[in-house]
Amino acid sequence: MQSKLVQIDECYIHYIEMSQCESPKGTLIFLHGFPENWQTWRYQLMHFSKHYRVIAPDLPGYNQSSKPKDVEFYEVTNLIEVMSRFVSFVSSGQPVSLIAHDWGGAIAWPLVAFHGDLFARLIILNAAHPSTFTREMICNQQQREKSAYIHQLIAQDATETVAKDNFRFLTDMFLDEDGNSALSDDEIAEYQSSWQIPGVLDAMLNYYRAMPQLAPINTNGHGSGPVTDTQNMKIPNIRINVPTLVMWGIRDLAFVPEVLNELDEFVADLKVVPFENANHWLHHQYPQQVNQLIEHFLD
Repeated sequence: MQSKLVQIDECYIHYIEMSQCESPKGTLIFLHGFPENWQTWRYQLMHFSKHYRVIAPDLPGYNQSSKPKDVEFYEVTNLIEVMSRFVSFVSSGQPVSLIAHDWGGAIAWPLVAFHGDLFARLIILNAAHPSTFTREMICNQQQREKSAYIHQLIAQDATETVAKDNFRFLTDMFLDEDGNSALSDDEIAEYQSSWQIPGVLDAMLNYYRAMPQLAPINTNGHGSGPVTDTQNMKIPNIRINVPTLVMWGIRDLAFVPEVLNELDEFVADLKVVPFENANHWLHHQYPQQVNQLIEHFLD
């Protein structure tokens, strides 16, 4: 396992690279989500490094990567350009397979749509496609309710809120409906250590401050930050033309399952595998099954 840095303009991206074989079958790049870092993929890195070259970056703002202070840096359009240059650098000119979860997926969908020549395959774990997610934000009251927590993350006191009680807000995000965490005590301790790095919390929250088209809490209030009335929301045209696998924990507390409806209108070659008993953190809950599905899809 090698720890590396690459400079993209003024931003340094830290990443882990592994390969346990002399002739890898290809390169896999893993993008984590909020509020994690490269370590979320530990089960996948160990498994796939036996036959592939595997790379897992800390997204900009997270863990050991740079933490730009300008909110504009975290706009999806800019993140796409930064990460496309990262992929170009580490891929050695060969198309890679991209695996992404949560915010990593929010970047991965348009990244593959607009830089398709960089990628051979796309694998998504519980990250809603921007087009179907926006549709549900407009039409589905339950999705707006599930997304209401974001208003706490863009409030003026958000940094203080998520830091309270040893980051209780963040650790609670990993709980299921019965109060059981998807993480072990050791994993929680590792994340708590990374959240203590100066500038990390504010940078992580900038992803939400810069996100497009967040619905108001109610029809009478516009809230703060990137809040848009539903009647003014526009469904983006994000089309994927590489083979795509979507694995989805049906018990996700952040997304309604309807975000999967009519997904094939935007993804030309699509396979969807639901996990009926999993939630947002299915790669923690069912790592072996996730690995098997990825392996089968890659082969």
